Amino acid sequence: MSPTPLLTEWSDLLKRRPTFRDALRGYAEILNAWGRWPADHISPLAWDATACRERWNRGVPLLAETVPAVAPDAIEDLLIPAMELIGMLGREEAALQRFAQAWDRGDVAPAALLPGRGSLGSPSVRERIGLSAAAFGFLACAGLRPALERYFADCREHLADGVWSLGICPYCGAPPGFTDILENGGRRLVCHFCASGWVFPRLQCPFCGTTVAQQFVKFQAEDKEEGYLISACKACHAYLKELDRRVRWNGASALIEDWGSPHLDVLAHRAGYWRAIPTLIELEQATRSGS
Repeated sequence: MSPTPLLTEWSDLLKRRPTFRDALRGYAEILNAWGRWPADHISPLAWDATACRERWNRGVPLLAETVPAVAPDAIEDLLIPAMELIGMLGREEAALQRFAQAWDRGDVAPAALLPGRGSLGSPSVRERIGLSAAAFGFLACAGLRPALERYFADCREHLADGVWSLGICPYCGAPPGFTDILENGGRRLVCHFCASGWVFPRLQCPFCGTTVAQQFVKFQAEDKEEGYLISACKACHAYLKELDRRVRWNGASALIEDWGSPHLDVLAHRAGYWRAIPTLIELEQATRSGS
């Protein structure tokens, strides 16, 4: 079986950043599981342009008014590598065991992992299980990404620039995970849950909505790798990593660039900023703090 595009991109990225290979090896198992996932586990949403745009005009993500038919056993193999990775960090083993037991009993279903309007899964389920917000969000993304990517595949062509103006994904409602600066200078926010993207104003925070220019700050890592920046908001202290594809035209997919740049997350956290979509950095911090 040939490698999937994401695995190929991941391998290429680690060749550029070999010092991260050991620290990030857990991601490869998740990417492998995604690559093995049969697409016929779920059928794409068949809404036409009129149905999609009617909801977008109301400011409603598509997932708010539809529930994909995802069977529990269809995503179990996707959850396992993510659970193993979280378990290796320690402290969350008991909560992971409760999650697994509740899953086996049917007390927790795939719907509990679906993103809400700017949220990562069901807060009530997470609190009942006792997992940290970072761990639960990481599990949700790892378990649902292939299903949601396919579910919205036929709807993406219906989203024209300017139709959606909110800072959450117009398809699944998750917060953005990454920023691309496009060839025309525009800003494209990218969703890690369903692999979708949407154009968003460069001088607006997708998290708190501020448009005050003085509230925005950008900074680089010490190596000043060209094209890579942290874009942060001083009003709400949220940040997104940003790749200027006018400069780094051969960059990998947003998810791969995000997972493969933990040094930028460390820099942002040290400066007092937070991110909405958890990575290994957030998992490690949650493990240390026990929250």
